[in-house]
Amino acid sequence: MPGAKFCLAVAKELTIVGVAIVGRPIARMLDNGWTLEVNRTCTDGTKNANSMLYGACRRAAFALGYRKLITYTLPTESGVSLTAAGWKCIGKAGGGNWSRESRPRVDTHPTQEKLRWEAAP
Repeated sequence: MPGAKFCLAVAKELTIVGVAIVGRPIARMLDNGWTLEVNRTCTDGTKNANSMLYGACRRAAFALGYRKLITYTLPTESGVSLTAAGWKCIGKAGGGNWSRESRPRVDTHPTQEKLRWEAAP
């Protein structure tokens, strides 16, 4: 994945049950060199695996010297794994369409509103 800084896995005995990719923020205004974003997590459904991944991402990012770690969820997602790992929901982000006054477009794929989460050091 372009912009990836590190990847983590969580295992149960000798089997990997979840992975996470952490990289540069997708939003260009947040890409300041001190901020990372958890771009993707994936688990096989093992209990608490996602919370363990988010906690490990947080510890690794701050140990590497980064000052902020963010991620996003859809409004329909509970965010319980993030809350369990000590993250805070800081509000709504995104949404809208691609058309602007300076470059009008027929918007066939509007962007979806999300919730931004931030991990404290």
